[in-house]
Amino acid sequence: MTAIIEVRNLVKHYRRITAVDGVSFACEPGVCFGLLGPNGAGKTTTIEIIEGVTAADTGEVLFRGRPRDARFHQEVGIMFQQTALLDFLSVGETLETFAALYRHPMDLVTIIERCRLGEILGQMNHRVSGGQRQRLLLALALVNRPRLVFLDEPSTGLDPQARKDLWEIIEAIKAEGSTLILTTHYMEEAQRLCDAVAIMDRGRIIARGSPQALIDRHCSGVTIGLPADRLEAIGTPPPWPVHRVRDRVEIPSENPRAILAELMRRNVDLTDMTVRSPTLENVFLKLTGRKLAE
Repeated sequence: MTAIIEVRNLVKHYRRITAVDGVSFACEPGVCFGLLGPNGAGKTTTIEIIEGVTAADTGEVLFRGRPRDARFHQEVGIMFQQTALLDFLSVGETLETFAALYRHPMDLVTIIERCRLGEILGQMNHRVSGGQRQRLLLALALVNRPRLVFLDEPSTGLDPQARKDLWEIIEAIKAEGSTLILTTHYMEEAQRLCDAVAIMDRGRIIARGSPQALIDRHCSGVTIGLPADRLEAIGTPPPWPVHRVRDRVEIPSENPRAILAELMRRNVDLTDMTVRSPTLENVFLKLTGRKLAE
């Protein structure tokens, strides 16, 4: 199967800084591909090169097996992290304006229903909430029936409910067979939405695979958490490595059954105990020693 996007040895310099250093990857049709990394890792520059916003110094980008041409921007949708909308237009008028830019736009009734915009069509752009604005920007990225959709930090700044609503819409779009390329700092978002991810650091891809494959490859075991006041019952010194994190203690373990059995043998109160599996953020911290949101 031909990749919908293939990136070959991209390099981009800014004066003495190498922002992108030999990045290569391919994105198959119908998947959600996540590009992750801390600020300054090079992911935004990489995405801008793929979108055609920025030119690479060397390397190439293939769309459906061929170099990009004039049709590329007719066949992709881009949801930028920041987009200026005209204050004197309503949500409905904005949709109509963007639809007029394309030869074969999506039916607006369909896109309004899909992005849950029906109740705010008459509202002026500057009057909508953060979650409503992001749903509108997603609708604008979909209005031309794109084969490929770029989502740049789509849920930044949203409250948990608005973020959940946006995720549900993105999942529905993905279920219909659309291909998505996502950049995000929210690891829960990447783990929920992405079929494959690439982690960048200092201009290079340092790990690639499905979220679960990366977790299985780079992290193992679980972390058992308890209120810090249980330390005395556990014993001093404790029989395993124990980390104090504010008002809790964390016990990393490859054999949680043995830990739990020993805690019960010592009559440790297990109320409020948590058992946490590793996440993509754990993978990133292990590989780079830096938090994703740095």
